[in-house]
Amino acid sequence: MNRQNFQNLAEIRLREAEVLLNNNQYSGAYYLSGYVVECALKACIAKNTRQFDFPDKDKVLKNYTHDLKSLVIAAELDTQLQSQRNTINFESYWSVTKDWTEKSRYDIHSQQKVRDIYLAISDPK
Repeated sequence: MNRQNFQNLAEIRLREAEVLLNNNQYSGAYYLSGYVVECALKACIAKNTRQFDFPDKDKVLKNYTHDLKSLVIAAELDTQLQSQRNTINFESYWSVTKDWTEKSRYDIHSQQKVRDIYLAISDPK
C-alpha cells in the first residue's frame, strides 16, 4: 500500500465510523475510529519513505503494528506531538485516542466514549 491508499482508507473508515455512530452502533464506531488514526499515521510513514532506498529491517517491523503511540514514533511525529500538547483541544483529543487498540473490538464502548474519539479524529483543526 502507498500513502494515497492509506489516506483513502482513513477517509473511508471515518465515514463508516460516522454511519455506525449515527446508528447507535457504538462499539463498532469506536473500533473503526482507531483505524482512522492508524491509517493516517501509516500514510505519514509512507510519506517519509524514500523511493529506491533499502529500508532498515527494525524500522520496517515497527511500522507493522496497531499501537498508535508506536506509529507516532515510526512516523517521526513524536516531537511534533509533544509541541502540540499545549494547544487547546489537542491534549484532550490525544488523551481519548492514544489508548485505542485493535483489541477494542472485544469491548463494549459507551456512547460518550465513542462521541469523544469521533470528535477527536474528525475535527479538521
